[in-house]
Amino acid sequence: MKTQCVDPKNLQFSPWNANHVSPDNQRRLEESIRRNGLFRPVVVRELPTGELEVIAGEHTTRAAIAIGYDQIDVYNLGPIDDKRAKEIAVVDNRHYGLEDTLKLSSLLKDIEGDVTEFMPFSDNDLKEIFQSDSIDLDSLDLELDLSFSKPEEPSPMDEVTSAPQTHQMMRFKVPLEDADRVTRIMEAVMKRQGFTGQDSLANAGDALVYLCSNWSQKD
Repeated sequence: MKTQCVDPKNLQFSPWNANHVSPDNQRRLEESIRRNGLFRPVVVRELPTGELEVIAGEHTTRAAIAIGYDQIDVYNLGPIDDKRAKEIAVVDNRHYGLEDTLKLSSLLKDIEGDVTEFMPFSDNDLKEIFQSDSIDLDSLDLELDLSFSKPEEPSPMDEVTSAPQTHQMMRFKVPLEDADRVTRIMEAVMKRQGFTGQDSLANAGDALVYLCSNWSQKD
């Protein structure tokens, strides 16, 4: 394993990369690289032909090529087999845990400029981040004391929408001593029930609905 500098145009891309990036997010990635440069290497392996194949960082590589980079840093894992290469690719593309929305909101407010131009957040994403608290929850055998606040009245701008509303933002607080336990439980429910197909807030909401449904069945 070694770090080396290569021409990104000479790298090969694996045919089984399951990480899809929309054109808008690819554009944001390119803008981020223009602003901040490439601050971590692309992960590659050696093929029997001697060529280097990208395992993690395909979209970064494509962005670097589009911008005009003629040299990028890569971390070469050597001649590893397909099975291990695929495992590494899946792990790299998969998020462990959830973002702490309060901390994320604070971080985004500290960053100057329109973050939607160079980060993978839409206007709606930012609205949800700034309006809500993240819930992460491991262990189904716990009593929750959740104090729900009354939903906010919609503003006139919220009422003017081109698509029907499918979700409602809800805010609640848990005692500090219970926050970590609630986080572990929600994470476990999302993992066990497969609530992973939407954004982190919607996934957490699905987990909460699941817990409430099971609680009502016990009554």
